[in-house]
Amino acid sequence: MNLSLFIAQRYLLSKRKKNFINVISIISVVAVAIITTAIIIVLSIFNGLGDLIQSLNNSFDPEIKIVATKGKSFDINDGFLKKVAAVPGVEVVTEVIQDFAYARYNNANQLVTVKGVSDNFIDQHRIPAQSMVEGELLLKRKGVPRALIGYGVKSTLSISMEEDFHLLQLYYIKNVKSGVLDPSKLYTQKGILPGGVFSIIQSFDENYVVVPLEFAQELMSYDNKRTSLEIKTRAGADMVKVEKQLQAVLGDSFDVLNSEEQHQDVYRVLKLEKLFAFIAAVMLLIIGSINIYFNLMMLALDKKRDITILAAMGADKGLLRKVFITEGLLIAAIGTCTGLLLGAGIVLIQQKFGLISMGMNSSVVDGYPVKLAFFDFVYVFLAMSAVTIFISSRPASLAAKVVSVQHL
Repeated sequence: MNLSLFIAQRYLLSKRKKNFINVISIISVVAVAIITTAIIIVLSIFNGLGDLIQSLNNSFDPEIKIVATKGKSFDINDGFLKKVAAVPGVEVVTEVIQDFAYARYNNANQLVTVKGVSDNFIDQHRIPAQSMVEGELLLKRKGVPRALIGYGVKSTLSISMEEDFHLLQLYYIKNVKSGVLDPSKLYTQKGILPGGVFSIIQSFDENYVVVPLEFAQELMSYDNKRTSLEIKTRAGADMVKVEKQLQAVLGDSFDVLNSEEQHQDVYRVLKLEKLFAFIAAVMLLIIGSINIYFNLMMLALDKKRDITILAAMGADKGLLRKVFITEGLLIAAIGTCTGLLLGAGIVLIQQKFGLISMGMNSSVVDGYPVKLAFFDFVYVFLAMSAVTIFISSRPASLAAKVVSVQHL
């Protein structure tokens, strides 16, 4: 066994006449354990929220989305679509025209996002059948266009699904030159019957109206232009590989985005929040480690006689430093491991039983979302080790001075 580790273990576990040092050791272990537990829980909450946001977005967003690098639309033709569809792993290619429009139903008004999609949109199963709260999941009935409306839009506009004589009126503001005096040339207007109401996530429910592609083409005068293409991959396909192949085929004029890249800002903010939470937690670890500092300082004073004997036996300053740094690391390791196990246990209980709720009746999940991540444990353990080595350096230097005096 390593000599410094052996001596440190003896100092930590042996009974001392001065029980006060033992008490501080216990307090140090408890403090580190509590702080470590809190850190694991907080980091697990961020992991859970990230997974929840991703799952909710994935329920409506495409697996892969193709957009123009510059501008909001691009021209397509049959050859272009065939080239995209020919990429191995691509199963469905949905054409999309999406933009803001002004919606009106009876006397109610709202700004909405109109999403015009080709008929194969239904084949992507992005609006699950269980998410339909009223009507049917279809874009046409007997050749007549129908709109799929978010539940929030329905509520705001007070849309009745039982009436077939009231159309949802959509107004699209056109890009016109200045000086046009005729108001009718400033916008285009078309009416459509509501076909179904979906409820997925609040941000979608309150904004989206999904319509057939041809309807959006006429409303927005897009002709052969599209704002994006949405891809569904085949079962078992390597998403990363498909994404790279699409990028290679399309070139630099297009961006091929996976589910996370479609919401870069959201995920970037979440990662930054987790980073700042971890930095704040490290500051708490430093505060909690002050007990270790005082414990080692008093131990160095209490063990002067032992240090003198070790010096007389040939122990050098390096060995004494290692003894006290190892002592600090042992205290930190016991507290950290206890905290990691306790934090993991609490998170697993929350995952299984959802004891702590979101506190909102309208929340998409009952229990607070949490998820354990292996690297969170690694980062916490490494951070605690670094803090402990820093904290232990002063008591270790104090013990080493005894050796220097002894040699004189």
